Amino acid sequence: QVQLVESGGGLVQAGGSLRLSCAASGSIFSINAMGWYRQAPGKQRELVAAITSGGSINYSESVKGRFTISRDNAKNTVYLQMNSLKPEDTAVYYCNAAIRISWSQLRDYWGQGTQVTVSS
Repeated sequence: QVQLVESGGGLVQAGGSLRLSCAASGSIFSINAMGWYRQAPGKQRELVAAITSGGSINYSESVKGRFTISRDNAKNTVYLQMNSLKPEDTAVYYCNAAIRISWSQLRDYWGQGTQVTVSS
C-alpha cells in the first residue's frame, strides 16, 4: 500500500511564503513524475507544477516565477516553495505521484490535500 502525506499548508498574508511537502511511503518500486495540483472552491482541479524523475519541470503560467518545485528522490519527497503569494492562490493543494509498485504496475496516487489560504 502506498500513501502520500502532505504538510505545510496554512494561512498567510498576501506577499508571504509557504513551503509544502509531500512524502510517499509504502511498497514503492520507483517513482516517475510527482506534482502539485490545486482546487479552489467552485473551480476544477488544476496543475500547479510537476517534476519528472529526471528533473524536468513544468509550471502553470499563473505561478511561474513565484513557485518552485523540487524533489528529493532518496526521501521520495516532493516540495513546493511558494513565494509572493496572492489571494487567488487560495485553494486546497494536492500532491500527485505516478508510482511503480512493481516493474509492470504503474499507478496514480493522490495525497489528502492541504489548505492554503492567502489573505489580502
